[in-house]
Amino acid sequence: MNDEKKAKSHLREMADKAKEFRCKNLIIVLENPRKMVNIGPIVRNVNALGAEKVYIVDSYKSLPEDWQEMRHWNKLVKASASAIKWSFVKRFDSTEACIEHLEANNFKSIVTSPHIKGKVNVNLSEGDYTKHKKLAVWFGNESQGVSDLVINRSEMCVNIPMFGIIESLNLGTSSGIVLYEVAKQRRNFIANNLKDKR
Repeated sequence: MNDEKKAKSHLREMADKAKEFRCKNLIIVLENPRKMVNIGPIVRNVNALGAEKVYIVDSYKSLPEDWQEMRHWNKLVKASASAIKWSFVKRFDSTEACIEHLEANNFKSIVTSPHIKGKVNVNLSEGDYTKHKKLAVWFGNESQGVSDLVINRSEMCVNIPMFGIIESLNLGTSSGIVLYEVAKQRRNFIANNLKDKR
């Protein structure tokens, strides 16, 4: 076996081992990201922190239609540190189509957003992300956040408390912080349930 085949075989082995730590039924959704460069770090976070899938609402049709093509699209390969090659990413033409797909498959949505009147609002560390077996976590675009359509169809709004003069984080950073907490809770919940059954 030549060196290239050995390297691919080793990567495949690592990917197979990582599967057992993945949080099944946890999907991260990006709604109309304006900058393609922001998608890569989020895919990388999803892969590293163990969510199952990334859905991208791409009304601007900036991404390739086909998942296989997306996995080899140089812009995403570089920006994601090759995580796109090992992650499931699906694109949708509209927010409505994505929500309908999620709801048809019994997913509940939560959104990352500052406090919104009339919605359940929680600080990130105070939320319970285990009560829904199937969970989609939505992130809005850099300038407008998540749309009213998503907010209205979501279970709650989650915010990251901030204490500096600048009270905003870029999409890659905020997705990493939120996903870490959500995945940690879900992984611990599954581990505790397995212990109880023994």
